[in-house]
Amino acid sequence: MIISKDTSSLEERVYGELEEAILSGEFKSGEALTELSLSEKLGVSRTPVRSAIHRLAEEGLIAITPNRGAVVIGVTEQDLIDIYKIRIRLEGLAAAMAATKMTDEEKKTLAESVELAEFYIQKNDTEKLKELDTSFHGAIYRASGSRILCKILSELHRNIKAYRKLSLTVPGRLEKSVEEHREITDAILRSDAEEADRLTSLHVERALANLLIATKTGDTEEN
Repeated sequence: MIISKDTSSLEERVYGELEEAILSGEFKSGEALTELSLSEKLGVSRTPVRSAIHRLAEEGLIAITPNRGAVVIGVTEQDLIDIYKIRIRLEGLAAAMAATKMTDEEKKTLAESVELAEFYIQKNDTEKLKELDTSFHGAIYRASGSRILCKILSELHRNIKAYRKLSLTVPGRLEKSVEEHREITDAILRSDAEEADRLTSLHVERALANLLIATKTGDTEEN
């Protein structure tokens, strides 16, 4: 995780690296972070690290305590619930918009991605299926035609990076998720905005339910 010293803002890049490490789960909730260890890890001085830590504290990803210094908070269970509830509304909207705006080429690509997922289900290739899950949702965001909506949803996805795949670890959920992707795709191919909205909202709602099951059973894999 060495930061190269180029013309871009060193402070911004240090912040980005630390934020990504927290959101990806590299730094765990409750883990103490020191300026010295982080500066050595990143290959920079302590000044940009100190600035990044205070910025992350302002955003609620880190807590600065008198006894332990900087401690990772990360994304809490309530944060996850809130994010998924927002996703339920916004992803349904994105799918409805995509159903009326998606080009023939985009529809073809979306359908092919589901066919690929159905293929990898047979191969039991979990990692490939998780990649396809991410690309499926991203394709719908982009096809909505709304730059703002795409940006918001992409940011929400990034904030739950360490947890998104966790719901797929619940037995049978991976297969069911691909089935739901097929149903959503079929609705979009028919340009049925109302059904695309309903099915997508239900899909994200089920992902949340399975995520809560997985977290309560102590599963530590990634949705």
